[in-house]
Amino acid sequence: MEIVQADKISYEYQKLNEDGEVEGTVRALDGVDLCVENGSFITILGHNGCGKSTLAKHINALLNPTEGTVLVDGKDTAKEENLLDIRQTAGMIFQNPDNQIIGTIVEEDVGFGPENMGVPTAEIWERVEESLKAVGMYEYHESSPNKLSGGQKQRVSIAGVLAMHPKCIIMDEPTAMLDPRGRREVIRAARALNDVEKITIILITHYMEEAIYSDRIIVMDQGKIVMQGTPKEIFSQVDKLKEYHLTVPHVTEIAYRLKKAGVDLPDGILTRRELINELDKVCRRNEKMPDPEEN
Repeated sequence: MEIVQADKISYEYQKLNEDGEVEGTVRALDGVDLCVENGSFITILGHNGCGKSTLAKHINALLNPTEGTVLVDGKDTAKEENLLDIRQTAGMIFQNPDNQIIGTIVEEDVGFGPENMGVPTAEIWERVEESLKAVGMYEYHESSPNKLSGGQKQRVSIAGVLAMHPKCIIMDEPTAMLDPRGRREVIRAARALNDVEKITIILITHYMEEAIYSDRIIVMDQGKIVMQGTPKEIFSQVDKLKEYHLTVPHVTEIAYRLKKAGVDLPDGILTRRELINELDKVCRRNEKMPDPEEN
């Protein structure tokens, strides 16, 4: 069953000059069709300005399409009476965790969403505890967010959304402002929520290594979906991705260059372990080949 279904959606916004006068329109989305299966992990890739964040805001009903329709859990995002249900169904995590954290204590911040929803007090604290444990942050429940690292703050932001019991979490470049350790913490938390809690994850990122754990990758360019498939299918097309000004995971790039240099490797190698295993196979094949000088 699809939790998100977008049918030929387009979105135009007004372009203003220095005096604030409208001087034209920009088409940020152009006839996008998208289906996201319930419980899946989807990654959306694309260079800056390709429309991926605009698409994310449509899923959370922060924007409504100029043309087409978006259904979230079967509800039309354009209908005002559906907004509360949609935003409880599809929670949103943004780039900067400081923009989402408003409580002076971690547990108060995580409980803010459920409190606004009218959840009974006893249940709020149950949700706070379960959400912080789900992202590995319960030991900090009485801490000030100001004393946390960037990765820890982002995990608290995820817990705050999780406490509202969403079916889907949209993560709009959640690791963009984090160091490598913080990025690993956040992606590990997202994978756990998908694997264990079966929450649908829609991840927008420009870090290719984060995309390899997805069920499906969607590539956008100029407001359109131009590629989609499994990580192996997408990252097997290195030259095509470069046409869209995108890189590939470092290991994939190394394997790609080795293959171009004549090493017999398959396309779409994604991890270091996979590369080591394939190189080991190459060595074993070469050992079995007869030495031409002995013939």
